Amino acid sequence: MSSSSQTPWPELPIAAWRDTCATLQLWTQIVGKIRLTKSPWLNHSWHVTLYVTARGLTTSPMPDGARTFQIDFDFIDHRLRISTSDGTQRHLALPDHSVASFYAAVMAALAELGIAVAIDEMPNELPDPIKFSEDTAHASYDPDAVGRFLQILVNCDRVFKQFRTGFLGKASPVHFFWGSFDLAVTRFSGRRAPRHPGGVPHLPDAVAHEAYSHEVSSAGFWPGGGAIDYPAFYSYAYPEPSGFRAAKARPDAAFFSEALGEFILPYDAVRTAADPDKALLDFLQSTYQAAAIAAKWDRDALECDPGKPGVVRQV
Repeated sequence: MSSSSQTPWPELPIAAWRDTCATLQLWTQIVGKIRLTKSPWLNHSWHVTLYVTARGLTTSPMPDGARTFQIDFDFIDHRLRISTSDGTQRHLALPDHSVASFYAAVMAALAELGIAVAIDEMPNELPDPIKFSEDTAHASYDPDAVGRFLQILVNCDRVFKQFRTGFLGKASPVHFFWGSFDLAVTRFSGRRAPRHPGGVPHLPDAVAHEAYSHEVSSAGFWPGGGAIDYPAFYSYAYPEPSGFRAAKARPDAAFFSEALGEFILPYDAVRTAADPDKALLDFLQSTYQAAAIAAKWDRDALECDPGKPGVVRQV
């Protein structure tokens, strides 16, 4: 990894790695769909996500009969590793692969390990999808950009986890959704939500209905594209309560996007802040409070002081 990617909050404009980002998203969809296929359904699709590691992204252990296996993206050595609980492994170099050749290599490695799996080859939540086995158009891999992306994910994961400690109610893990290609953390009020209308491109409506079965305040990081063509943090509430979008979010660079229906904080505003961690925590906390106040969540029952290492929470 280059020295530039050692910066905790490096520059990563989407234009500089758009093709690599598109290829990497499709690779994570292949790996994520393997987890989807091998794991029992967990509320709000939590069983399909990937997790940030010190070196990249992982599925965490997945069942395969009496044994388990996991798949890890290593964005430092730029390899994919498949490991099993009986001690066998297979490795795959990430550069110089198209989506089609990556898909073929992963499936061949799983077969060599005796892991039987078949996935839906059509990408989700993307325009003009191409079957994985036929996609030779996406074949870009810039190791420096991927290294920078890793540094951003590692630091977002750390700050999101700190934010998560201030909530006693149901909260998701900090996890990476390969469909939308974002790192997210979600808080729940405990109340049921109205049925989601669905209509997410290339995503079954039933998945959206289940994902948003309960009221949420959700925040995350996204590398950018489309309506927001730059890396950014986001925060939204479902269902959106009256008055939410009129709330004042912190820091000053945060704004409500009418196009997306959520608060946005450009990543560069955090990266260049005097205290990036504080800037990001301010955004997470202020937008959560906006949702909780507008929707009349039971904040006394749901919130607590942020956690500190080695200090037992007082009750």
